[in-house]
Amino acid sequence: MVAAKKKPAKAKKKDVISVFRGKRKESIARASIRKGKGVIRINSVRLDAIDNKYVRQMIAEPLTLAPEVATQVDIAVNVFGGGQMGQAQACRTAIARALVGFSGDEALKRRIIGHDKFMIAEDSRRVEPKKYKGPKARARFQKSYR
Repeated sequence: MVAAKKKPAKAKKKDVISVFRGKRKESIARASIRKGKGVIRINSVRLDAIDNKYVRQMIAEPLTLAPEVATQVDIAVNVFGGGQMGQAQACRTAIARALVGFSGDEALKRRIIGHDKFMIAEDSRRVEPKKYKGPKARARFQKSYR
């Protein structure tokens, strides 16, 4: 028998996909960025489909500081944990890091840090744990002597 010739495998389109992480309180966001048309998705939902206007504006803040890069890339963000505002701030950090990392532009990084340092650096504040002699972290149970 004659051996059949194998067809060469087709070369897949090589898109540069980078993953960047953002954290805020208990929320963790992972942003993957690649060349595209400027589509932003948060947990598979487009950014303009988010109801809360303030949250939408907060997430889009890094995009307004880097319009030249934002129109050339697609960003997909997966976020979990925490509340709505913590998730929005974690997405904001992940998107800002993704734009800076993808472009490699030091001037863009300085512009974002000059606007708000916590878009690149994570906010280290966390919730203080509750103590055993009170209802909350610092409040204490009241005593009544009468």
